[in-house]
Amino acid sequence: MTKRKSKGAYMISAVAEMYEIHPQTLRLYEREGLLKPSRTEGNTRLYTDEDLLRLEFILSLARDLGVNISGIAIILQMRERMEEMQRQTQDFVKYIQEEVLLRAAAAADPSKGAMVPIRRTVPLPASTRKK
Repeated sequence: MTKRKSKGAYMISAVAEMYEIHPQTLRLYEREGLLKPSRTEGNTRLYTDEDLLRLEFILSLARDLGVNISGIAIILQMRERMEEMQRQTQDFVKYIQEEVLLRAAAAADPSKGAMVPIRRTVPLPASTRKK
């Protein structure tokens, strides 16, 4: 698409020029909830590097694949849900790994790592056993 110069925030006119789109297109994407640029105290839109990455994805969907705004919104929602599910899966795997390590450490003393309490039985004297 385009090359970004450095980290920072970009005004709507600079972004429109960089990506060869009309500023109204950026405003439309914001109205539709596809982009959420930050604002200055004077209410000027500022686009961060993250916003620009998202815009590049939106433009590739629109320009390269012909996806309309509704489709883009659905794809972005699905992408965010998938990222959240991936985070949850990673958290779950981390929890399982920690649990396995705890149980492995407790393996030296089986009574500490047992899921069911282990009762130690004392063998009956030979005289009381059934024959």
